[in-house]
Amino acid sequence: MRWDKEVELMVKLLYYSLSMSRALQTLGEEYTDIWERSTATGRSPSRATRIALILLPTLPSYIYARSESHLDKLPPGLAWMLRTLPTVLEVASDVNLAIFYLRGTYYDLVKRMLGIRHISSTPENPHVRPPSYSLLGVLIMIRLLYRLTAYLRSRLSSEPSAKTRTADVGAHEMFIDDRPVSTMLDAGDLDAQQTKSAEDDQNTVLDISSLPPRVRAARTCTLCLEERTDGCATECGHLFCWNCIMGWGREKAECPLCRQALNLTRLLPIYNL
Repeated sequence: MRWDKEVELMVKLLYYSLSMSRALQTLGEEYTDIWERSTATGRSPSRATRIALILLPTLPSYIYARSESHLDKLPPGLAWMLRTLPTVLEVASDVNLAIFYLRGTYYDLVKRMLGIRHISSTPENPHVRPPSYSLLGVLIMIRLLYRLTAYLRSRLSSEPSAKTRTADVGAHEMFIDDRPVSTMLDAGDLDAQQTKSAEDDQNTVLDISSLPPRVRAARTCTLCLEERTDGCATECGHLFCWNCIMGWGREKAECPLCRQALNLTRLLPIYNL
């Protein structure tokens, strides 16, 4: 689980390297009988272009995912720009997809940037009219306009003052054992805590030392593979160490066992398991 992003990166790099780096078709291109061609030369993409086709869809997203937790150390303006970058790219991809459905060129944003189009080796039938997907492009543009309108409306609407927001947060603060949940969700607070043994766990009513080995073996956390400490349950009912599931949830908001959506504010402390 710790190296899931590295594994995903290596799998993608391996897959694209075995096809694009050798100027071969991917499985999807082979199935649909299409080939990549450069709009600049009319030939297969050059070696430099193929390397860019491999790295651009994979490497930037990996670097961003691994450095996202360190954005707070950057200047506020730069940190804000980097945080909004995924949203900007998402909108740009949707715009590109809408244009593709309207005009039939450049399905992928990276390939539009590099000028790579697809050609088919199957001759066209002059007696058959090709299907049109313009309606899908129009629907995507309508959705983008709706998102833009909602964003502008939210920006123009009156926002509560900083003092009001602070008072509101304090009024709705939740506590677990007289400890504010906000402090328990703080990333720095979690990283600063040291690993402790099950015998030192004060957040349980069990006498750990008197439990049979069979019972203690069943208390293993599937994330750290150690006996659970500060045990808690997710909404789906799985049990983990508090620090383990909090660290996992900051990286991926889903249960590591069943993939159900994970809400860190709805974790339940467990004292008797």
